Amino acid sequence: MVVKKGGRGRGGLLYFGGVVIDREQDGPLTAAFGGDRLPNAALLEGGTAEERRGTALLLARAALCSGAGERPCGVCPNCVKALAGSHPDLRVEGGSGAARSFHVDVIRSVRSDAFIKPNEAARRVFVLLETQAMSEQAQNALLKVLEEPPAGVLFLLTAPSASALLPTVRSRVQSFRLPGEAPCGADPELLAQIARAVSAPGEAELLFLTAPLCRDRALLRTVLQGLCLLFRDACVLRAGGGSCRSPAPEEARRLSRELTRESLARLLDAANRAAEQAERNANSALLVTALCASLRQAAGR
Repeated sequence: MVVKKGGRGRGGLLYFGGVVIDREQDGPLTAAFGGDRLPNAALLEGGTAEERRGTALLLARAALCSGAGERPCGVCPNCVKALAGSHPDLRVEGGSGAARSFHVDVIRSVRSDAFIKPNEAARRVFVLLETQAMSEQAQNALLKVLEEPPAGVLFLLTAPSASALLPTVRSRVQSFRLPGEAPCGADPELLAQIARAVSAPGEAELLFLTAPLCRDRALLRTVLQGLCLLFRDACVLRAGGGSCRSPAPEEARRLSRELTRESLARLLDAANRAAEQAERNANSALLVTALCASLRQAAGR
């Protein structure tokens, strides 16, 4: 954080230890973490995985800190141990994004540990990184402790988007969004080829182009991010806007000229749904197959 109490920057942004966190309401993160009364559970979404991790660990150190003034102070015994990764009241799980990161047994272990009283700090802190990797079973296991959290426990969750979590879990956490959007690393030519294949006479080209996505989950997520940007830009251009954020702006312009506003909205909706399912670790082959069908249907094919 550093939690400079009420640390407010330009435009209502909150500055915590060099990390900027945006929130529409008036300083709820400062209110939530600037004093001794902390929420039972918070979710950090948006930004990059590294930004989410760094912010969560910073908040964890601030919650454990026993120093006076700004927190984390960096010099008290709790801060020193937390920085070294050896604090008995701090547990960090997840981070790889793979489904095995959050086997249900890990969450059950976390749930059991939550009922153990703190050893050295005023509270125990559990940092659960990239929780979009949790299965539904693991999320339901976590929900049990979120519904009736023991005293003196803080859960810090991270995910690209709150939509990756079950609604019941989202309802039990305070969500805070890190500003900015991770740059899209999708190949512009591949995005353009997929977009053209969506409205092609036959489906063979689209199936051929998307086949590699079935075998590479990282590529799948990157391409889906790019398609979401591409279709969003096309919608904006069709409505009279002029800015493009997609890696393939010329293709966005072509789509905006050739398809109706309704078709573009359906394309964007299909891409967004697929992106959410990918974050939930849905079966890649089934997801890609359904995506191809949805995109062609949205384009009127």
